[in-house]
Amino acid sequence: MDPRGELKEARLFLGRNMAEGELWHLAGGCAAVYSARAPDVPDGPNEDAAALVPTAVGGVVIAVADGMGGGPAGEQAASLAVRALQRSVADGGPVRTAILNGFEAANHEVLALGGGAAATLAAVEIEGDSARPYHTGDSLILVVGQRGKRKHQTVPHSPVGYGVEAGLIDEAEALHHEDLHLVSNLIGSAEMRIEVGPRIPLASRDTLLIASDGLTDNLAIAEIVERVRKGSLREVMRSLAAEVEVRMHHPAEGRPSKPDDLTFVAFRRLRPGRGV
Repeated sequence: MDPRGELKEARLFLGRNMAEGELWHLAGGCAAVYSARAPDVPDGPNEDAAALVPTAVGGVVIAVADGMGGGPAGEQAASLAVRALQRSVADGGPVRTAILNGFEAANHEVLALGGGAAATLAAVEIEGDSARPYHTGDSLILVVGQRGKRKHQTVPHSPVGYGVEAGLIDEAEALHHEDLHLVSNLIGSAEMRIEVGPRIPLASRDTLLIASDGLTDNLAIAEIVERVRKGSLREVMRSLAAEVEVRMHHPAEGRPSKPDDLTFVAFRRLRPGRGV
């Protein structure tokens, strides 16, 4: 699984079912991408999507969308979301404006589908040694230092996510909460809003992770942090995918287990003379 070279044009990951992930060099760093459909519907569509979109200023926008509505509707909503974002960034202009316009365009297109189609959308703009997150929904954006410090973590737009942030629900309880499936802000809603985060400095040993809830519904944040803070990106990708697969296939008392599509992108800046 060698890196596939420098990313020259946008790469979309739509409805994929990867046995192995992919590594891509981009924006002075490397991204590991993994996407697979839920194990309990082996013939069904993967309703997640991801995108790597180079910018005109030498950066990249990384995005993950998680479709809702069931079957083709969810898959189409996620695909529309990342495609709209990719088109908007490709049009040029200030990247922040392009991302916001992409979210808005995605919302209009998914609303037009009707039938309850919706999607989460999480995107990160990377330029030089900094990143800025944007999100709608409960997909995760996380920045972790090599020693495990959480440098940034988005708050899920959901009743349980807000409860955890307010200190009313602890992270362990959240994974087993009866309302974990509820999301309160989505692409495909007339009330859609975009949360824009701060610029986050990225040290060479930091790991940025963007993931659908197939990851966060099966692993606690502390478990995710421990797996992404060390090892190569290959090892990080394989460790996350393998552990989630075990959780989905083999429920155990007291351990979260929710079969679902799983998509994530892990990014690190490259250090001279060091591998990925």
